[in-house]
Amino acid sequence: MLCDDLRGYPFPTAPPVDPFAKIRVDDCGKTKGCFRYGKPGCNAETCDYFLSYRRIGADVEFELSADTDGWVAVGFSSDKKMGGDDVMACVHDDNGRVRIQHFYNVGQWAKEIQRNPARDEEGVFENNRVTCRFKRPVYVPREETIVDLHLSWYYLFAWGPAIQGSITRHDIDSPPVSERVVSIYKYEDIFMPSAAYQTFSSPFCLLLIVALTFYLLMGTP
Repeated sequence: MLCDDLRGYPFPTAPPVDPFAKIRVDDCGKTKGCFRYGKPGCNAETCDYFLSYRRIGADVEFELSADTDGWVAVGFSSDKKMGGDDVMACVHDDNGRVRIQHFYNVGQWAKEIQRNPARDEEGVFENNRVTCRFKRPVYVPREETIVDLHLSWYYLFAWGPAIQGSITRHDIDSPPVSERVVSIYKYEDIFMPSAAYQTFSSPFCLLLIVALTFYLLMGTP
């Protein structure tokens, strides 16, 4: 009788998952620090690479986004070179999920570390972009592969393809690096032009363009 009463009764559905909140750039330099790499004026949805950071209590919240279908990462380094770096990566797997993973650079090779300091993780793959948000503690027990974020580090920015949820070599030979060490206690909005825009922004190239324009306008004698 009980079974008959339950026929046609709808089973409870899982609560809806909140959609990924878009990364805001109007807060950059005010309530969070940002790095943008790509076309001048780009934002978190159009830059080749985007990163933001802000302090929330005892944590630092990071937001990453890159024009890739594989992975996007940030490394914390004592110099500007790859090797001996604490790395957080957001990886798009074959199931369509974006997972936050922890790596340690051994020379030019990234080794995944099972101890992952990330929490409150969320990520999305949309419009051929990997985007994610996570927190990690400012202070951690002494550990070679996990740095204390209250200290200042050079930030290494990288992104690239993934194969079956595993990261492969980054997209460009020389990924961008912060010009100076980054302090989580100082919020800046820093733009770094990608290679295509660096070429035409150099003084020599501007001079060459002016010379060629003058030559074309004046014609040959």
